[in-house]
Amino acid sequence: MGNGKSIAGDQRAVPTQGTHVWYRTFMTEYPSGLQTLHEFKTLLGLQGLNQKANKHVDQVYNTFDTNKDGFIDFLEFIAAVNLIVQEKMEQKLKWYFKLYDVDGNGSIDKNELLDMFVAVQALNGQQTLSPEEFTNLVFRKIDINNDGELTLEEFINGIAKDQDLLEIVYKSFDLSNVLRVICNGKQPDIEIDSSKSPDKAGLGKVKMKSL
Repeated sequence: MGNGKSIAGDQRAVPTQGTHVWYRTFMTEYPSGLQTLHEFKTLLGLQGLNQKANKHVDQVYNTFDTNKDGFIDFLEFIAAVNLIVQEKMEQKLKWYFKLYDVDGNGSIDKNELLDMFVAVQALNGQQTLSPEEFTNLVFRKIDINNDGELTLEEFINGIAKDQDLLEIVYKSFDLSNVLRVICNGKQPDIEIDSSKSPDKAGLGKVKMKSL
């Protein structure tokens, strides 16, 4: 993850003057400058999972590992923080699309979406809809040309217009919770307003304090 390519569309939501604080925190936790998959799971308390839940978490980690070297370095870490902090729903949905597009071919088919939500259910417990029901609902609502695959455009436009689907997608991996765990009381430069449900900005509002 050393090329500095941002999963947040090269957005830079973290103020420059705050980057050194994040760097100090990251290097304190990971003196080698690299976070492994095991350390990622340990950080988030995601250990002892079954095979399907593990697969889901592995895919999350892989979306953050933008250069696919098997590690998260600081530039990739700060890109992940930027994704969470920024309030642009489109950028968050691009990340979720990448998460669901397991084979990386630029579209999501029914099997990919079904497998993903089977894993989500294994990770988060019982959902209101079964994975099969959710998959059929998504494709019925947003697969405009009915070809059995969702393009990035179909995914973003369709999910953004449907609040119920939006909330389910956000809950498939709670990015704001990741930031809470990362901060863990040691990072005073971020405030998370958890009193709000996912809205047009997505996942409630994460506010940056000025340094």
